[in-house]
Amino acid sequence: PGAGAALRPCSSRVAQEGINKPVIDRIIRVDHAGEYGANRIYAGQMAVLGRSAVGPVIQQMWNQEKNHLKKFNELMVAYRVRPTVLLPFWNIAGFVLGAGSALLGKKGAMACTVAVEESISEHYNNQIRTLIEEDPEKYKELLQVIKQFRDEEQEHHDIGLEHDAEATPAYSVLKTAIQLGCKAAIFLSERI
Repeated sequence: PGAGAALRPCSSRVAQEGINKPVIDRIIRVDHAGEYGANRIYAGQMAVLGRSAVGPVIQQMWNQEKNHLKKFNELMVAYRVRPTVLLPFWNIAGFVLGAGSALLGKKGAMACTVAVEESISEHYNNQIRTLIEEDPEKYKELLQVIKQFRDEEQEHHDIGLEHDAEATPAYSVLKTAIQLGCKAAIFLSERI
């Protein structure tokens, strides 16, 4: 390699022997789509609230989501998983959801964060159970990644609650609507 080029100590591909390829494909595809959508939600929130007092809080959560997306980009290459064909839709839908919730103010943005992150934490827990049932040793690295990201998503959920998410007008209606959208996005992104 040229001067200053970093060497990677291991291959960018993982051994495919013995893995349940359909399960791993589904997990990585949907998680990549979810982290992509989360990035777009936070981009939308920052477009509206970035210069407000809550801007640094949103930015901090967005920075973690950027790391999550980077990791799933790497895992897609390593496991040779194709992305969902719905990424262009999630690009727009995520930004609109983020900006739209932020137009309701700080509380609206945080209500969106609580709804999305609660759905994602639950989704990650389901994946953890699936991988443990499959073979916890074989999927050790992927389990570590998902557990870490689940914990960080739960932190975002808690930050949303600390920043008055539940004080948003029609909070329960908004939360339910967003979570139904999340369930639909998960279902579609796993399969398409």
